[in-house]
Amino acid sequence: MSYIKDNFLLTNKTAYKLYYDYAKNMPIFDYHCHLPEKQILENKPFSDIYEIWLSGDHYKWRLMRNFGVDEKYITGDASNKEKFLAYCKTLGTAFGNPLYHWSQVELQDFFNCELEINEENAEQIWDWCNEYIAINNITPQKLIEGSNVSHLFTTNEIFDDLSIFPEIAKKGYKFKVIPAFRADKLMGVESPAYKTFMAKLEALTGKISCLDDLEKAIESRLQDFIKVGTTASDIAVEHVYAIADKADANAVFEKALRGGIPDEAEAEVFKGYLTYFLFKLYAKYHIATELHLGATRNNNSVMFEKIGADTGYDGMSDAEDLELMRRLFDRLNSENSLPKTIVFNLNPKMNSEIVVLLGEFQSSEAKGKMQYGPAWWFFDNKVGMERHLQDLTATGHIGAFVGMLTDSRSFLSYPRHHYFRRILCNYFGTMMERGEMTQDIEFVGKVVKDISYNNAIEYLNVK
Repeated sequence: MSYIKDNFLLTNKTAYKLYYDYAKNMPIFDYHCHLPEKQILENKPFSDIYEIWLSGDHYKWRLMRNFGVDEKYITGDASNKEKFLAYCKTLGTAFGNPLYHWSQVELQDFFNCELEINEENAEQIWDWCNEYIAINNITPQKLIEGSNVSHLFTTNEIFDDLSIFPEIAKKGYKFKVIPAFRADKLMGVESPAYKTFMAKLEALTGKISCLDDLEKAIESRLQDFIKVGTTASDIAVEHVYAIADKADANAVFEKALRGGIPDEAEAEVFKGYLTYFLFKLYAKYHIATELHLGATRNNNSVMFEKIGADTGYDGMSDAEDLELMRRLFDRLNSENSLPKTIVFNLNPKMNSEIVVLLGEFQSSEAKGKMQYGPAWWFFDNKVGMERHLQDLTATGHIGAFVGMLTDSRSFLSYPRHHYFRRILCNYFGTMMERGEMTQDIEFVGKVVKDISYNNAIEYLNVK
């Protein structure tokens, strides 16, 4: 039988009551994920548990590599069943890793299976889940609706096909799918594929021969996104760059258009200017900005050449310069062009520093206009979430917090919201039982509901 019980992560009666009476049944708003909208539209039944659980999930791949599993059984030519069995063996001893918890909860919630995940039970779990998938005709729609999701924001590059979203709306699902606007491929001016990305954008907006043309093209595409419901954008950079002069950024851009590869210093000039431009554009259209900081990408060059990006070889940067972030926000604020912003930090030692910095630029435009985003990626585990809550309450305002997201490519990731909600309720419940905060459980319960769902709906202006 599974070790996951009703009181999982809830260490006292108050925490238990907060979760079951206030948090558990709140809908889910997944305001940042990487689910493929085309797959949601097609809504085809899944073939087996591997396809849902392991295909494309680099969180799981990374854990398997840490256990010494050969790449054949991760992204190689082994069968789906062989890969699944290898994952179950890996998970059996991964005590404390969030996947050890998430996977067990996913097995129970989505497949009604109480077996503990380990090497001994792997064959039985494989058969059980595949039979369940076939009998119940499991599709993306069923998984999302069964998770009580009301809205999800996919993350879409500037040149992605937007015609899919009205088609999804026609399906009559119980949830809404809305694209978040992302221009990261245009930011990466040093990429050998940059001219290919520009060609995709030109096909949608017209000839681009200078930075002025690029700015007009970006604004045009943002308007197209807004027409299909977009209220949020996303920028992912290793760190904030200095704001460069437009003329200097244009020189770098034109070099890239001619087929040249800008060096690191030139690329930072362009990224610094374009980040500033994007923030101003988002403020103009009242688009909330999600700024993801601290990821170093594709660090294993051998494996990048073999299997490409987003395969589990990214890392945590130590390069964030708070002064550059402060200068960016101050200039935007001085120009009345600082949008609502959620800053996601990947290095937990910077928690307090970033929360304090964000407090320097708050305003009455929105409750928690400048948000410290939830624990993210390498940080969205029990230790990371608890530390995040401690630092946010110590130097920010927990009542304004927009809560959890999945940041996932997996349709089974929604138990992560309940993982967070349990940790949140335990955090509040423990303080209540220690006499460190109000004993009015209904009042605290309302705050729990707000953090679980309501704050994000209000902040991101979702109807």
